[in-house]
Amino acid sequence: MKLKELLKNITVLAVKGSDDVEVTGVNIDSRRIKDGHLFVAMKGTQVDGHKFIPKAVELGAKAVLCEEIPERTDENVTYVQVASTEDVVGEVATTFHGNPSTKLKLVGVTGTNGKTTIATLLYNMFSKMGHKCGLLSTVCNYIVDEAVPADHTTPDPIALNELLHRMVDAGCEYAFMECSSHAIAQKRIGGLTFAGGLFTNLTRDHLDYHKTFENYRNAKKAFFDMLPKTAFAITNADDKNGMIMVQNTKAQVKTYSIRSVADFKARIIECHFEGMYLEIDGREVGVQFIGKFNVSNLLAVYGAAVMLGKKPEDVLVVMSTLHSVSGRLEPIHSPEGYTAVVDYAHTPDALENVLNAIHEVLDGKGEVITVCGAGGNRDKGKRPLMAQEAVKQSNRVIITSDNPRFEEPQDIINDMLAGLNAQQMKKVITIVDRREAIRTACMMAKKGDVVLIAGKGHENYQDVKGVKHHFDDHEVVRECF
Repeated sequence: MKLKELLKNITVLAVKGSDDVEVTGVNIDSRRIKDGHLFVAMKGTQVDGHKFIPKAVELGAKAVLCEEIPERTDENVTYVQVASTEDVVGEVATTFHGNPSTKLKLVGVTGTNGKTTIATLLYNMFSKMGHKCGLLSTVCNYIVDEAVPADHTTPDPIALNELLHRMVDAGCEYAFMECSSHAIAQKRIGGLTFAGGLFTNLTRDHLDYHKTFENYRNAKKAFFDMLPKTAFAITNADDKNGMIMVQNTKAQVKTYSIRSVADFKARIIECHFEGMYLEIDGREVGVQFIGKFNVSNLLAVYGAAVMLGKKPEDVLVVMSTLHSVSGRLEPIHSPEGYTAVVDYAHTPDALENVLNAIHEVLDGKGEVITVCGAGGNRDKGKRPLMAQEAVKQSNRVIITSDNPRFEEPQDIINDMLAGLNAQQMKKVITIVDRREAIRTACMMAKKGDVVLIAGKGHENYQDVKGVKHHFDDHEVVRECF
């Protein structure tokens, strides 16, 4: 594709060189540049891509998109200046890959908790209905049934458009993706055309990046602000920020609720560890999920499927066959008669939801032992809140390591303990080694009890000092059994 074609939808400040050059690829990582590529120099949170322009040129870049044209330039390279590469990279990537999001129905899911579950269930549901689908999620990306490992909740704009392009080539009619607050704020989804958007809920998270809750909320809201009038926006009426999300959207707004009047409504008829019986819009259905938060997730899935043209009765039939996502409230029954539950809950609100769901099933007939920690080099403010939430709804709590990253595990644990008073501390023990913490919890459990292992869910690694060591909560639990 000619460089001038790539630039047709963006505002260019200056061009040094010919815009008639042929571009064979687009990249923001200088290490991946090949002959004929366009290198986009991004000012990231860690490093400034402008420093790598010489390296990109050395590897064969024929054009550079940048905010500042270097003093020393190569006469065989075209330099294009824009006000913000972050603002335009999505549009450039979309143009290069032939606007793939316009060739299928793309639905985005945003919010603090529930994104992975909702996006994955939509992918599974529409696949079961006979459609070829794509999935972009925290756990894994899928192009029909081909698994593509995921490094981020939402890939960078180049990788994202490459994946969508491959989905179109594979014949996908639908794509379902998680839209993280980082991705929205960093314009990773810029240039994409969405058929619909879903809002789950909003609680404290990622304040290490966004600094304030208002910034975090506004990042989520920006997703709905960008939806076209041809799209739908489905929001959680039970969340206090639900209607704020859609107050400026051009999209068709629909609501879902388990507590009040809404376009999509549900209530729990019966609940046990193997699942629930629900009433959704006047129809009864059995599902293989537990917890009120999962009722909300299923309502979002139901609403999206209906807005995408599916008959409500057909949606409920398929919904009854769906299973929970890996590491999301995943029960593992022990031979001794207690149940271990592995869950990704890593925010105070998510932990509260999971513990609520467990108590709904236990109904006072067993004790809860919770194993949890907090991630290193992330929002420190939520650490004491995590400990408080765990203690509030557990009989015993073991505070341990999560992904310490570049922090000392004991320092993270101390931050969590700082949120507890002397009375609460009587319920708590600390074990830095996560494997030992899980083993200890399983040894403490009696018949009828529940051991909640929170924080890592689907992850099969532990991030320590920049190295990802193999570690899987499921495996440790089964070793205990």
